[in-house]
Formats: sequence, C-alpha cells, structure tokens
Amino acid sequence: MRTYSIVVEAEESGGFFVTVPALPGCFTRGATVEECRERAVEAIEVHIAGLQADGEPIPEELAAPQMLAVTVAA
Repeated sequence: MRTYSIVVEAEESGGFFVTVPALPGCFTRGATVEECRERAVEAIEVHIAGLQADGEPIPEELAAPQMLAVTVAA
C-alpha cells in the first residue's frame, strides 16, 4: 500500500483538475471533489502499472506537498 497526496484545483469551466505531485504525468479530472478522489485512485493505479510494465521505479512521496501563497506585482 502506498499513500500519495493529490492536488485538486477548480477549473473555470466547472469541475476540478487533479495532479499527483509525486508522480509527474499522473492527472485526472472530476465533477466533484469526491469524484476526484475516486478517479485519482484509478489514475494512480494505472500510472504505477505503466511504470512497472516499463521497468521503471515507483516514486515514493517523501513528504506531503505544502501549499504556499506569494504576492507579486502584476
């Protein structure tokens, strides 16, 4: 069993876009946050299966990502 953090971001058109910081290239979308959770599990499982099939190492999440805010002049 592995645990990965996911990042859920609202999209302008509605719904949410999900990424997995520890697994570059692993992403999905969902209409609700709960759907995002379910789809993230599926996306992670498929991504890991692809890495295994290619003989690539499976990345571990070293620490949960941190959400920080910065202010810039725009």
